[in-house]
Amino acid sequence: MIDEPKNETETETETKEGMGALEALKTEAPESPESSDSDKAPESAPATPAEPQIDTLGRSYATGRRKDASARVWVKRGSGKIQINGKEMKDYFARPVLQMLLAQPFEAAARTGEYDVVATVKGGGLSGQAGAVRHGISHALIRYEPNLRPALKAGGFLTRDSRTVERKKYGKAKARKSFQFSKR
Repeated sequence: MIDEPKNETETETETKEGMGALEALKTEAPESPESSDSDKAPESAPATPAEPQIDTLGRSYATGRRKDASARVWVKRGSGKIQINGKEMKDYFARPVLQMLLAQPFEAAARTGEYDVVATVKGGGLSGQAGAVRHGISHALIRYEPNLRPALKAGGFLTRDSRTVERKKYGKAKARKSFQFSKR
């Protein structure tokens, strides 16, 4: 079945009818106000403040990760004592740089010496473990006091540093290093 070309007058009347229908829709009276309010989506309501997540022992829990290390961190009000895997922070992280990493979230939130921290950390090396504990402390502080989020977010303590060691590929000495080339 072959479509025959339409006359110019037929196409003009179709477009006039279509345009007329569109104009009729525009000129129709709007619906009553009570029905239009119910059809509209509610405007953005003011954000409700987050509730603190504190367990029966008065602690907040969070998990922190960095490289291959993973830390479970509990934070509660106290004198500022930090205990990692059953040891004091100065015994577990002997290097001052790593101790400074753990103090950064408290300094950014202006809560130095107000919280006790108990953490268990495993995997990776000391640097990765310190980063994991810092990440966990930051998230646990937010669960204890949600209003600290802007200060910790601005300091970059809530973002997980996802850089890890690149895997070794077959045919290579390491991840990218090649074996020594020999022409003969």
